[in-house]
Amino acid sequence: MRDLTLSLDRDRRVTIIGVVGFAAALAAASQVAIPLPGTPVPLTLQPLAVVLAGLWLGPVAGAASMMLYLVAGVVGLPVFAPMGASGLIRLLGPTGGYLLAYPVGAFVAGWVARGRAGTAWRIAAAALGILALYVGGVAQLTVLGGSFREAVVLGALPFAGLDAVKAVLAGVLSPRRADRARA
Repeated sequence: MRDLTLSLDRDRRVTIIGVVGFAAALAAASQVAIPLPGTPVPLTLQPLAVVLAGLWLGPVAGAASMMLYLVAGVVGLPVFAPMGASGLIRLLGPTGGYLLAYPVGAFVAGWVARGRAGTAWRIAAAALGILALYVGGVAQLTVLGGSFREAVVLGALPFAGLDAVKAVLAGVLSPRRADRARA
């Protein structure tokens, strides 16, 4: 029984370290932000970090790491991309929908990949996680701009090609079996 308790304690510690680590990795990925002409949404490495969190930590812990990132940003820590408003106000602007979708994207990637072996499954899981980010981002841009078509043109099309590459990269960089994570 003692061995089981020690194993559970170790798993819990590893999960907590993973949650904090992926929140920090997302904060670092956020700092790589390239403004694109004609769109209020910068090109970043954030989608890669979001889906990697889900693929490495599993759906629940992956989503928890994204929630930790959002809380850090809302309280004013400099974790969001360096352009735009800071704190809670950022969630109300053009990138707020993407940010709010981060926990969902990590959860989707982790859930789709969980228990499945193979790079193709992990790539598909990452692509679906990124698609969840697009749903949140395009929805917010639609609310702010009043046009779904314009929101897709500004908030999805300029990023689709590179985000497909990020999905492939996430699939290759993630564990062979995504069921290793318990949370």
